[in-house]
Amino acid sequence: MLGAPRGAAAEARRGAVPGARRAVVLRGRPAAEAERLRMQTVYRTTEFVPTGLYLPPGRPLTLEVRAPDGPLPTLHVGAPDTNPDTAYRYPRAHPLTEGVNTVTDAGGGMVYLSFTGDRRANAVVRFGPEGVPAPTYVLAPSSGCGDPALATRETWKGRPAFAAPVFAPEGTTEADFQAQVDAFTQAPFVELVSPQMIVTVRRETFLQVRDQDHAQLMTLLEQVEDVEAAISGLDGSAPPHAPTPLGRHLVNVRPEYGPKSTAYATHAYTAYYDAYATTRLLLPDKVRTTGWGVYHELGHQHQQMAWRPSELTEVTVNIYSLAVQRHFGMPSNLVTSNAYETALAKLPVADYAGLGAFEKLVPFRQLELGFGDDFHPRVHRLVR
Repeated sequence: MLGAPRGAAAEARRGAVPGARRAVVLRGRPAAEAERLRMQTVYRTTEFVPTGLYLPPGRPLTLEVRAPDGPLPTLHVGAPDTNPDTAYRYPRAHPLTEGVNTVTDAGGGMVYLSFTGDRRANAVVRFGPEGVPAPTYVLAPSSGCGDPALATRETWKGRPAFAAPVFAPEGTTEADFQAQVDAFTQAPFVELVSPQMIVTVRRETFLQVRDQDHAQLMTLLEQVEDVEAAISGLDGSAPPHAPTPLGRHLVNVRPEYGPKSTAYATHAYTAYYDAYATTRLLLPDKVRTTGWGVYHELGHQHQQMAWRPSELTEVTVNIYSLAVQRHFGMPSNLVTSNAYETALAKLPVADYAGLGAFEKLVPFRQLELGFGDDFHPRVHRLVR
């Protein structure tokens, strides 16, 4: 929600932030750790709601909070693993108070909000002019993201309402977004946002592949999450099985962070190095046809604690990946890798640990083939 200021003197009389430029309306959501325990997953997801703003290091940011229902929001600065100074690797939390606040963060970074509380609780945060606008693509409500058959969760303008910001309720056209990319050059990040997704990309990385259909990209990522939630048994059939009202944060990270691979997953976010971001993550056709890495990393955030011994960490995660491949009508990696032939040829298996990664996955797919497509959703529901 963008609004023109009525004048600094009038705002000062009301106790508001002079020159306020952007307001974000929040509704109470559960804490990420509480959701992790409810779903019994290994990793928690993110509580962040994007603001479309970047805060330079050391610059004071003024903002006004109105929270009539009691709980107060928290402001977070920095996307994980994106700061060139490793002392600021993780986001910094700044609890807010009712009324006017001033926040300074030595590391700087993208600005997010969280608001933990009953879903009936509301708060409004109005930002002053110190925040630097970052190019932000917001998927329009008319885009019809996700699979309607899976849309059992609460909606925002007729669509699932998780991470979607309210500062751009009608979404962003591709032309407007590209104009932002050209105009908002002071922010070192670009963000792509849909109801369940925040994709944070370093600007220099994004510019390499800016000429894409971002509505299609975000719609496909929404479908990935819907499919992985479905095979996790998050069907809304009972309170323990409700889809999470929290979003997923996908981050294009700096090369000095994390393991030296193409991507990784941990608490609150999944991470993608430049080489993967520019050849898979940010290309809609690649997400649909060869996006195994995206499916895999998001799958880690769906794995449950009760049946993820270390030997299966990189095995059962691909139950979710295979489900997404089937959704997109792509050949199974178990087929293209000849895993069935090589695994079955080794029977009887004396040492499961000695099998290849896809060979270890074969029996989990056999369980679906033997007991039906609802086998893995039933397991997830049983664990919860």
